[in-house]
Amino acid sequence: MQFNKRYILPALLIGLSACSSLDERPQSQLVTQEFYKDGAQADAAVVATYRKLYETGQSLYNSLFQIGVEMATDDYEAGPRARNAHVRAISGLTHDASNDRMEQLWRQSYDAINAANIAIDRIALVPEGKITAVLRERLINEAKFLRALHYFNLVRWFGDVPIVLHEPKDLSPEALYVAKSPQAEVYNQIIADLSSAENLPAPGQYGKNDVGRATSGAAKSLLSKVYLTQQDWAKAAAKSKEVIDANWYGLFDDFADVFNTPSKNGKEHIFSAQFLGNAGYQGNSLASRSAPNEVPGINGDYADALHKQGKLYESFSDGDTRKAVTFITTMVSPTDGKTYNFDPHFHKYYDPAVIGNQGQSSKNLPIIRYAEVLLIHAEAVNELNGPTAAAYEAIDKVRLRAHVPKLADVAPSLSAADFRDSVFQERRKELVYEYQRWFDLVRRGPDYYVKTLRAAGKTLAAPRHIRFPTPQRELNLNPKLRQDPLWINN
Repeated sequence: MQFNKRYILPALLIGLSACSSLDERPQSQLVTQEFYKDGAQADAAVVATYRKLYETGQSLYNSLFQIGVEMATDDYEAGPRARNAHVRAISGLTHDASNDRMEQLWRQSYDAINAANIAIDRIALVPEGKITAVLRERLINEAKFLRALHYFNLVRWFGDVPIVLHEPKDLSPEALYVAKSPQAEVYNQIIADLSSAENLPAPGQYGKNDVGRATSGAAKSLLSKVYLTQQDWAKAAAKSKEVIDANWYGLFDDFADVFNTPSKNGKEHIFSAQFLGNAGYQGNSLASRSAPNEVPGINGDYADALHKQGKLYESFSDGDTRKAVTFITTMVSPTDGKTYNFDPHFHKYYDPAVIGNQGQSSKNLPIIRYAEVLLIHAEAVNELNGPTAAAYEAIDKVRLRAHVPKLADVAPSLSAADFRDSVFQERRKELVYEYQRWFDLVRRGPDYYVKTLRAAGKTLAAPRHIRFPTPQRELNLNPKLRQDPLWINN
């Protein structure tokens, strides 16, 4: 990839906070050469690196995932107020290398990686006596966790991608132009970074001002997902079991508490994008994007819509408690007091504290949570040994919380293939609107992806859609980049 001068400079201007709370908005900016002089500055720089996840506007975990990725699934489509032609193209599977959402996914991910690289390099150079050895190691490992997360997204979206591990020192062609590395090398780097991050503090060891930081539990959980994606079933089963056996996490009794603001960063939350409405404009924009525009006083954007032909809503039984949390079909107007009925809208991030201004929703977005670790374990064990008692137990913990009968009771003798389908169906219902569906579809391969989307009425689905094209702008800027073979002449 190319780091040109225009985009190096913003990445080198790391926002700095006066305190370490991840909820605080950075108040000043300094050039890196004048910074990283002590532990407080190093900590502030890492806090700013976290903010690359969910900065204002259409940032990675603040709606870009949804409009740039999830629209290309059977569960979502561009809603009536999604006016961007590039978003509608993804929804209809007519996108190509010129799509500006593809460009943003690439650019914002590498901007975040560059911020992590700068932190890793510079914190290592902070003089002894200005930072403790414990803090130095912890901050570097937090930055490695974030770098691994972004590379994990990139390699799943784009396949082979450039690996950049240090801040650019100059504008020479050698520094600017980086060729793609094979996916296996990218995964090796992800695993190396997450293995280092396993040395982070255990969940619960941070103070209240540092809630939301990456922990050893987050690193292990994400690593189990990396192994699952690689189909390294033994390592995925072992690593997810390690998380389960540590007893760091648990399921909320009430599914609604996964998304309620009073229970943010609770026992089920392993790592989340942190949102705090009306505080530096850090609201969760998914709340507004999915809220109805038919109800006076709600002022929803309704840009993210349910793809009806995918029959996601119908897949929930009436007794499934996730249904009423995930969707809403009726609402009382705060303006005229009337009750309005409408087709199902996504509702997980609707914040009743900011009625009429859902762009300021304070609900966090889970990046990985304990329910998913249980489903990772169920899937990996099944692929390894078939639907054992341990596999049934893991999936049934998720089902029981949803008030759905245990799979072991309703289908105790499934084949490995049928159990696999059951896990994927459970993931689909448990993780709605949490940026998981596209990844789940594509890791089962092009035939599965195409079959599923065409059955849902997205008839233009093709094998190339299991990846996104390398953005044309990046190809134009970097002579060492090549387009993904799936997107050449297709």
